[in-house]
Amino acid sequence: MPDARPELNARQQDLIERVRREGFASVDELARAFDVTPQTVRRDINQLAELGLLRRQHGGASLPTGSQNLAYDDRRELLADEKRRIARAAARHIPDNASLFINLGTTTEEVARALSGHRGLRVITNNLNVATLMAGYEECEVIVAGGVVRARDLGVIGGLAIDFIRQFKVDFAVIGTSSIEADGTLRDFDARETRVAEAIIEGARAVFLVADHSKFDRPALVRGGHLSQVNILFTDAAPPESWSGMLARAGTQVVVAD
Repeated sequence: MPDARPELNARQQDLIERVRREGFASVDELARAFDVTPQTVRRDINQLAELGLLRRQHGGASLPTGSQNLAYDDRRELLADEKRRIARAAARHIPDNASLFINLGTTTEEVARALSGHRGLRVITNNLNVATLMAGYEECEVIVAGGVVRARDLGVIGGLAIDFIRQFKVDFAVIGTSSIEADGTLRDFDARETRVAEAIIEGARAVFLVADHSKFDRPALVRGGHLSQVNILFTDAAPPESWSGMLARAGTQVVVAD
């Protein structure tokens, strides 16, 4: 059956992004920000809460619980333009004839799209969305990790995937994350996913992290590495000024996409 979930309009996407930045936003504040009535805001909040994108609170809205991630299709819709800009910036740092890992996430999927004009790539991935996209690219060889397929996003996870990935050493790893904390800790929502990501990081000569600004200081459950393991962070907005010392100690270059 076709997906009956309604598409989010621009105001609803901006509303979610505002709540992401601030943690909580009141109905009155949102009504002023978007120049609509409080009744319109309440309708938006009710709809977004039913989709699991926000949590209704007395007088406003907050993020869903930190132990859960948003549905994959919903994440694709959020900050889509920013993800495409990040992906193009990352793709410019990957030459033809490179070997690379690409792991799970909507932003890494955009990187796969941005690589469509490259030639001679050898791609190892545990992301079946990426594999499907890149299998048709000219002069591109795609190798898919074996393991358990996670139905919600077609990610391949588990011990078999880790053992498979550890056989390879590649030029670049393109990874995503659900959260970057102020101390540089990377976090996600599934321990099985983070273990695969750790194997990917270990098997790459250079690690590229692609993450939009909503991932800065976002709550997430499972530790999945540290920025000190990342060569370049590609994002769409400058990290908080308070992070400058941490980034310098980590040795991570930051590229803010145009």
